[in-house]
Amino acid sequence: MLLVEGLSPIVIADTSVLINFLAIGRMDLIKRHSCRFLITDHVRQEITEHYQEQFSRLKEALEQGILEEISVIDPEEVETFAKLTKLESFGNGECACIAVALHRSYTLAIDDKKAIKQARLSCPTISIVTTEDLMVSMIKSGLITVNEADAIKNEWASSHKFKLKIHSFSDLI
Repeated sequence: MLLVEGLSPIVIADTSVLINFLAIGRMDLIKRHSCRFLITDHVRQEITEHYQEQFSRLKEALEQGILEEISVIDPEEVETFAKLTKLESFGNGECACIAVALHRSYTLAIDDKKAIKQARLSCPTISIVTTEDLMVSMIKSGLITVNEADAIKNEWASSHKFKLKIHSFSDLI
């Protein structure tokens, strides 16, 4: 199962998406997803600095192979990363993920609307998914029910300041 037909089976996840699953202790959903999930060292650093309570879960996910950490070292990726950081609108994690997705043709998992807009300006054909899209793909593949997804959505809204603009995931299925 791919997220959407034609998208890369490799997903580079930004902090904005990853933290949603870490916060509720549901990295099992990422583990069971058919796509391979990567993070950059910049994303790891953001979580270490800004989400210390989630760092142990991130470390565990890396140790278990749920996530794989990569670095932005290719010269073209480094150049794109540098250009994006000069805009001073995005964090290093967002810039690194966009650069990797653009140059490796990976699917970009990100929730920040401004970063999504910038990624599409940089490459109109870039494959992008949000937390909401990932949850829909998990429902469609049988990893989670609509009721379970709605309970997660409600937990995000009540305990983690992440609100989706849908009443229920059933509206999207």
